[in-house]
Amino acid sequence: MHTHCVIVATIGCQIVRRQNALFTRRCTLPKDAEVPPTAGVTGGHVPPRLLDEHLVLIGGLLHDIGTYRVFKHDGSDGEPLKFSKKRYILHGLKGYEYLLDEGVDESIAQFCRNHTGVGLTREDVVRQELPLPPADYVPMNLEQEVVMYADKFHSKSVPPKFLQVEAYTARAERFGGENKQRWLDLVAKYGVPDIPALAEKYGMRMI
Repeated sequence: MHTHCVIVATIGCQIVRRQNALFTRRCTLPKDAEVPPTAGVTGGHVPPRLLDEHLVLIGGLLHDIGTYRVFKHDGSDGEPLKFSKKRYILHGLKGYEYLLDEGVDESIAQFCRNHTGVGLTREDVVRQELPLPPADYVPMNLEQEVVMYADKFHSKSVPPKFLQVEAYTARAERFGGENKQRWLDLVAKYGVPDIPALAEKYGMRMI
């Protein structure tokens, strides 16, 4: 879990550097110019403002803290750590509530609440009959959206693995065409990290 969060924070910070590089060059960029990669990230659109890299770092490191509240096996019985599949969808909300209980600011706690999938709307919750209170669980700002996006490039499966754009596109499509389009819009907006380089650095497989 720790490694996953470090990876998400790393990808998130790389995306922020790309976004901020595009923003600072917005006045000098020719239309449709090909901008060299920034921090390994290619593509992306010029953002409306500079992004806070420090906030993304914190959010990336904390976004999955709620997973510790949805264990099936916590290791105390001698079994390997294992998540409850039925309750896993709750991990974002559980992390949000935990951080608030510990006195963490709402602006940080929301990274937990609002990172699942490519943004869960109230309609998604009702339509999919998810075990969540009907509400919108979507990013409230660009920094939260970056962490949500970065999270999709790495899976906590056993063994863990990196996902390229095409692999997550197939996952997103399982929840409908609208969900797939949300993902593709994020890809266009934020660009593509160098996933092969990250997979090699961490010694993990890639799909």
